[in-house]
Amino acid sequence: MALPTRPLGTTGMDITRVGFGAWAIGGGDWAFGWGDQEDAQSVAAIRYSLEQGVNWVDTAAAYGLGHSEEIVGRALKGIPDGDRPYVFTKCGLVWDPSDRAAKPRRVGAPDSIRRQVEESLRRLRVERIDLYQVHWPAEDGTPMEEYWQALLDLRAEGKIRAAGLSNHDLSRLEAAEKLGHVDSLQPPFSAIHREAATEIGWCAAHDTGVIVYSPMQAGLLTGTFSRDRVGRLPDNDWRKKHRDFTTNLESNLALAHALVPVARRHEVRPAAVAVAWALAWDGVTGAIVGARRPDQIDGWLPAAGLELTPDDLKEIAAAIESTGAGEGPASPHAA
Repeated sequence: MALPTRPLGTTGMDITRVGFGAWAIGGGDWAFGWGDQEDAQSVAAIRYSLEQGVNWVDTAAAYGLGHSEEIVGRALKGIPDGDRPYVFTKCGLVWDPSDRAAKPRRVGAPDSIRRQVEESLRRLRVERIDLYQVHWPAEDGTPMEEYWQALLDLRAEGKIRAAGLSNHDLSRLEAAEKLGHVDSLQPPFSAIHREAATEIGWCAAHDTGVIVYSPMQAGLLTGTFSRDRVGRLPDNDWRKKHRDFTTNLESNLALAHALVPVARRHEVRPAAVAVAWALAWDGVTGAIVGARRPDQIDGWLPAAGLELTPDDLKEIAAAIESTGAGEGPASPHAA
C-alpha cells in the first residue's frame, strides 16, 4: 500500500506521515514500561505496519533497556534491503543492569554516546542508523555543544545518516544549529500536550524535520479509555500514576469524547483524528504512533492520508477550550 510521504528536512529521506513507535513493545520490567508484552505480537505488529506501507520505525536504546531495539531487529530480519524501513533510534539514557527499576540516567559524554551507537547497531542488526537522536538534555555535566558535536561526528563518519534531538527546547535547538544542522526534532505533541508548538515553528523555518511522539497521548485520545480502564492498568504500566491518567483524567477524556463526531464524519476512529490533528500543524513531518498488536494499527493508519477541514479544527479547538485539557495553542492557526 502506498502512503503519502513528506521530506524529513534536508536528510534526503521521504517518510510516511505515520511511523511505527516502539516504546511500548519494550516490556514492563523497567521504570517507564507499559506492562508486560508478547514479543511475537510486537514483531507481528511491526511487520503488519510495513505491509500497510509505513516506511519508518522509531525506537530508543532505553525502551525496555535494549529490548525494544532487539525486537525491532528481529522484526526486520530477512526483509530485503530495498523493502526495509528507515530505522530511527535514540541515545543518552544509560541504565544500571543490576537495577532495572531505576530511572535511566541522562548521560551526554561523547565516549558514552560512541559506545551506545555501537550497541544499538548490534541490537538493531543494521550497519547504519538512519536517524540518531539525543533522547533528553544531558544531566551528567556534559555541555549540549559536546554531545551534539558527537552526533555530528557520527554523521560525518557515516555511522548515522541523520542527527536529531528529542525533548530539546528552543534555546538548545538554536545553540545546536550554530554547530551543525539539526536534521530532525522529536517533541511530545498532541491535542492535550501542545507546548512544543514554538519549537515546531522554529523547525519549519530552519528546514528541520519534525516527528512528534504521543499524538494519541498514550492512548487517552483513542476513544477506548475510561476511569475504569485506568484502574485496571497493571502496576508496571507507567501510565497508571501519571497525572494525565489521574488528576487530569476527566478533562482529557472529555476532549477524547469530542473527537468522536469528527471521526464519524470522516468514517475513521478517534485515534486517526487525534493523529491527523498533530499532522495538521505546519512543520510536522510525521507522527510516531505506537502499537503492540497488529489490530491496533488499523485504528490510526488512516491518519496517514486524513486531512482535517478548517471546521474540524475549529470544533476541536473549541473542545480544547471548553474542557480545559492540556496547555498550548488550541489550533494550528493560533500558533
